[in-house]
Amino acid sequence: MPTLTWIGKDKVEKHADAVQFHVLKHKYSFDGDGQSDEDKGSENKIIHGDNLLALKSLLPEYEGKVKCIYIDPPYNTGNENWIYNDNVNDPKIKKWLHQIVGKDDLSRHDKWLCMMYPRLKLLKRLLSDDGAIFISIDDNEQANLRLMCDEIFGNQNFVNNIIWEKKFSPQNDSKYLSDSHDFIVIYAKNKNIWRPNLLPRTNEMNARYKNPDNDPRGVWTSSDFSAKTYSEKTDYPITTPSGRIVRPAKSRSWISSKEEFEKLVADNRIWFGENGNNLPRKKTFLSEVQSGLVSKTIWFINEVGDNQESKREIKSFSLQENFDTPKPTRLIERVLQLATEKNSIVLDSFAGSGTTAHAILKLNQEDGGNRKFILVEMEDYANTITAERVKRVIKGYGDTPGTGGSFNYYEIGEPVLIDDNLNEAVDTEEIRAYIWYTETKTAYKKPLSNSPAYLGEHNGTTYYFHYIKGQVTTLDIEFLRSIDPSTKNLLIYADECTLDDEYLSRNSIIFKKIPRDVKRL
Repeated sequence: MPTLTWIGKDKVEKHADAVQFHVLKHKYSFDGDGQSDEDKGSENKIIHGDNLLALKSLLPEYEGKVKCIYIDPPYNTGNENWIYNDNVNDPKIKKWLHQIVGKDDLSRHDKWLCMMYPRLKLLKRLLSDDGAIFISIDDNEQANLRLMCDEIFGNQNFVNNIIWEKKFSPQNDSKYLSDSHDFIVIYAKNKNIWRPNLLPRTNEMNARYKNPDNDPRGVWTSSDFSAKTYSEKTDYPITTPSGRIVRPAKSRSWISSKEEFEKLVADNRIWFGENGNNLPRKKTFLSEVQSGLVSKTIWFINEVGDNQESKREIKSFSLQENFDTPKPTRLIERVLQLATEKNSIVLDSFAGSGTTAHAILKLNQEDGGNRKFILVEMEDYANTITAERVKRVIKGYGDTPGTGGSFNYYEIGEPVLIDDNLNEAVDTEEIRAYIWYTETKTAYKKPLSNSPAYLGEHNGTTYYFHYIKGQVTTLDIEFLRSIDPSTKNLLIYADECTLDDEYLSRNSIIFKKIPRDVKRL
């Protein structure tokens, strides 16, 4: 398989693993009653902060659970002011980026690839086995993106390259050709498992079905009864109800044998026209066709909208700030129709103006679904544009009624580890959730227990995290007396341990020292 090489690749290939895990800091909740400081438990999230850090912070709750990812990253046209390579908080990452980006021979394509690679690695971890990622892009990086995704997701999991007609009118001032389309590149986590949904049939499609003979089976349409490929076995004369004898056109034959044709006539599945004098046509009933349509790889303006439509949409919200490059809601709805079920989790880590959340709320309203969204936006307009648009979709704007719904708004909080030590500025419950996930790779649920150290039980092992900020904790006989004596297979974190190895082994206890044995995500 061909591979893509660029300056800095060796530095970013494993960088997703090295990124510090940060907790998410809840700022406010929003629902139909307005904004509140209280966390009301909404499963929808809008996160303000660098998406590399945000994606890492989502792992404990969402690894392997996101059904659909849609991202619209910077296209790297050379005219954009994307700053992902410079706007990070971790000093180690800033130093690493300075070492790479500071090189004089690092092109904008190198920078873009360095920015995208670790983010795509984390997105893959979040994607469910039956999920897929949809990536908007144009010709500036489309070829590089394909090769990079082949490496990360596997070329065997490439699904299709969608062409989206983003402009209707030609640009007559173009230096070369008028740019009329963008791409949406699709990769499945596992193509052997993932299948796209059928698209809903339109009223226009169903309107083609009529019932001129009042067939009790309902409306139908008809198709040519002749085939392009000639076969002597299916070349026979047919007598129409009017008495006219007809044969297939020259070099053609009928689509079935004479015996099968007679069965179709007996079942009133052949139409000879209102006067019974036309060439035979086979009837197909609407009730017998599949409930939807297979998507084509070209999406036209009339189906999913264009740039002009998206700009009109964003203008209709009367936001205080402008957003220059939105996507039309209908475009994201098409993605959701193909790639989600009613309870799916959807992630957009380049959230922009919040179109993905808008499309989800609208689709949920239409089909009664409960799709959840996670949006990440690093720019300062995350609250004033991204979240504000979602608020207005929920409550209603202009003449458009609200969809209902809710979300929690977060910012990137403190790292759990600082120089391999637990960060005491982080809430203890957040640290407990982190420890639980590093051990079990499952989401943490606060247990009902009288023991403040108890984390839970998983696959036959009971986990304890004996940690008190500002104090040294010890795994000793006194601590063990606080545990149910019938509990077997213990894994206990503490600062110190006074029990010898023989005692630990005899009692099926694994001791892990804080902070030495705390794993990094």
